[in-house]
Amino acid sequence: MAEEKGLNKPVKLKADLAAFLGAGSLPRTEITKKLWDYIKENKLQTKTKNGKPENASQEKDRSGGAETQGMENSKNNKPKSN
Repeated sequence: MAEEKGLNKPVKLKADLAAFLGAGSLPRTEITKKLWDYIKENKLQTKTKNGKPENASQEKDRSGGAETQGMENSKNNKPKSN
């Protein structure tokens, strides 16, 4: 079988995290999954008044396009001297 690469490659965990997750090494994807499972099981995710997770109520453009749209380099905004 081929060696796992990228996010599926197991990484060695520090002692505290290894004890918490119950394994000495895990792929990054499994680490994230186990952490989210723990958060959900223990109801540690903060919710807003409408019952949605706190971070879900904020409208954000993940691409950054809307945030930077229309912004130009400050050098381009200076008047040209003749």
